[in-house]
Amino acid sequence: MLREGDTLVVWKLDRLGRSVKQLVDLVGELHKQDVQFKSLTDSIDTGTPSGRFFFHVMASLAEMERELIVERTRAGLDVARQLGRKGGRKPKMTESKIESAKKLLASGVPAKDVAKNLGVSVPTLYRWVPASAQA
Repeated sequence: MLREGDTLVVWKLDRLGRSVKQLVDLVGELHKQDVQFKSLTDSIDTGTPSGRFFFHVMASLAEMERELIVERTRAGLDVARQLGRKGGRKPKMTESKIESAKKLLASGVPAKDVAKNLGVSVPTLYRWVPASAQA
């Protein structure tokens, strides 16, 4: 367990995290606990001004990367919408299944059997065919 004033030493930076964001978050947590960080092969030491500067640069790059990902995702979704594509999966219940379910439930068939017949779960059946529509 690390205590205030300790230094976490690693051989190589990539051993500590899989992404820049993970590393920046971890070093931020260490800083909050007044724990220094040092990577031997990468010559990084957050106990020095240049080491802290390096992590500020990394944090800025990680933030920029996140923003670019969001921007590309939005652009891709916009293009898909323009091409008439909708996001998400197809609904489990179609209009014909809903009508069939209403008729079967109104005729007294148990919800469990109706759901099995339509290939959905009972909660899905109730979500698509509210109790007020079952009578």
